Amino acid sequence: MHTAHTHPRRLALIDLGTNTFHLLIVEMPTQPGEKPVPLLRTKAGVRLGEGGISQGIIAPEAYARALHTLAGFKEEIELHEVTEIRATATSAMRVTSNGPDLVRDIFAQTGIQVDVIAGEREAELICAGIRQAVALGSEPHLLMDIGGGSVEFIIANEATIFWKQSFEIGAQRLLDQFFPNPEGVMPAAAVAAEQQYLNTVLAPLTAAIAHYKPVGLIGASGSFDSLADMQLGELRTEAQLPPHTELQAESFQQSYRHLLSGNHEQRMALPGILPMRADMLVVAAVLIDFVLGISGITRIRTSAYALKEGLLAEMLAV
Repeated sequence: MHTAHTHPRRLALIDLGTNTFHLLIVEMPTQPGEKPVPLLRTKAGVRLGEGGISQGIIAPEAYARALHTLAGFKEEIELHEVTEIRATATSAMRVTSNGPDLVRDIFAQTGIQVDVIAGEREAELICAGIRQAVALGSEPHLLMDIGGGSVEFIIANEATIFWKQSFEIGAQRLLDQFFPNPEGVMPAAAVAAEQQYLNTVLAPLTAAIAHYKPVGLIGASGSFDSLADMQLGELRTEAQLPPHTELQAESFQQSYRHLLSGNHEQRMALPGILPMRADMLVVAAVLIDFVLGISGITRIRTSAYALKEGLLAEMLAV
């Protein structure tokens, strides 16, 4: 029983991604060795990169959606009597000219101080989050997080990060560049153009894979959650996702074929597809297929944990 003076320490972790804003509220343990208790795990599709990221700005509609979403998060935070907030922002706010304005407006309207982090730091936190969900063991694994703005790759085992790099080639950017027609099918020429582009941009990754020879791929959040939902044939909420899922290679290839062959309407009708991700998932699947091709990896797992869980793990380790 809590007496009045021992109000539990409640922490809100906010990850302001380029597609999705995530909120995790936990009650922190009072005894060493105990785990934090999750009180709320939710996300909102904000599409902060839509209509602007490729031009280096956050478009007015996306800017408004961001402020509206954070006002909602703020209500949840107050409702749960949170004592501490940690908010991090990634690619969209890192690279846009009006990202700093949005950080200021968020603080002015909600009192939430947003920390815009570098790509390398993002990769570290993603790795820390994935390690909470998947036992990596002693062999090197390739960890991957496809955001809307950037994609992080990390080669690590349970104890060591051997290599990490953030590339500004997120799904919204790939969509803008290779798949500008949202009604249609992604033509073979566009797939080939994206593959050629990735071959050039991801040369450092190809070299790192050749050097460290990772034995499996672990994909965090976003597109990988959607692929796991497609494998299951149902759309799950954030709270329903297990920490990790085995994504069968055949299941991925089948989903990839469905995504490529369908038009927008047909993709929206696929079981397990989140409507806002229907088109992004096409360019993301091309990217995943490319990575499987250069690595020869056949074992894929998805991690429901990523940046915010990494931040939490780091705070618990202090």
